[in-house]
Amino acid sequence: MTLHRLATYSVNGIVKYGAVTDKGIVDLSARFEYPTLREVIEAGALMKLAEEGERHSPDHGLDAINWLTPIPAPEKIICIGVNYPDRNAEYKDGQDAPKYPSMFMRTPRSFVGHNTPLVRPRASQQLDYEGELVIIIGKAGRHIKEDAALDHIAAVTLCNEGTLRDWVRHAKFNVTQGKNFDSTGSLGPWLVPYTDHAQIADVRLTTRVNGETRQDDRTGRLIFGFRYLLSYISTFTTLVPGDVIVTGTPTGAGARFDPPRYLRPGDVIEVEAEGVGILRNGVVDEAA
Repeated sequence: MTLHRLATYSVNGIVKYGAVTDKGIVDLSARFEYPTLREVIEAGALMKLAEEGERHSPDHGLDAINWLTPIPAPEKIICIGVNYPDRNAEYKDGQDAPKYPSMFMRTPRSFVGHNTPLVRPRASQQLDYEGELVIIIGKAGRHIKEDAALDHIAAVTLCNEGTLRDWVRHAKFNVTQGKNFDSTGSLGPWLVPYTDHAQIADVRLTTRVNGETRQDDRTGRLIFGFRYLLSYISTFTTLVPGDVIVTGTPTGAGARFDPPRYLRPGDVIEVEAEGVGILRNGVVDEAA
């Protein structure tokens, strides 16, 4: 079975999108009039473009491009917190699994693409990793019923939902500032068009730091599953094509080690999911 992969990238400073093959990228932005992959999703044309990509030889080698986040300027990036059973237990607060999902918003500027280093900011050395499976909305909806929720998914991708641990604790209730430092997380490397529930129902999700496995779980164990999340979120906001839903991270983030194992310049983080691929990023310090 062919794994279709559609990416946003730049060549010589020009932003493009295309189909990823093992030998390079087929430039689909030169062959279609959609401005970005967001409009491709809105038109329901992801698979059409993926199949078109199979008919052409690559226009660019993979070593000649800069990977960008797959969806330029999504309207919403909604992240789900504490969504694996062992992750809830990590908090050691004696509380049962929550009745409703925890969530927060992130800005597009807080993410970089595949093979682009995360930036450890001057304000904190507590940069941590969180590997997550991501679903991309393809069909708009409000008050979506759970039994119809999966019809609203266009694609799947990956996230390293990088977090500044001390900054998420600055306030009593919110985590916003610790989740939104520029270039501290990553999305990508590409979109895999969604075709059926088996793609996401029970996928193995792992995170490695310098080759050492730190996180390892399966999406079948999510406290709040994909159908429920889309139904719940759409109760308070209209989901639109290109919206990004980051679905939660397993146990094993650096903050939970004793002592904590935060990211440092030179580290390499790999987030991998079956049927999606590997999202890889290094780490650098913020420039003075």
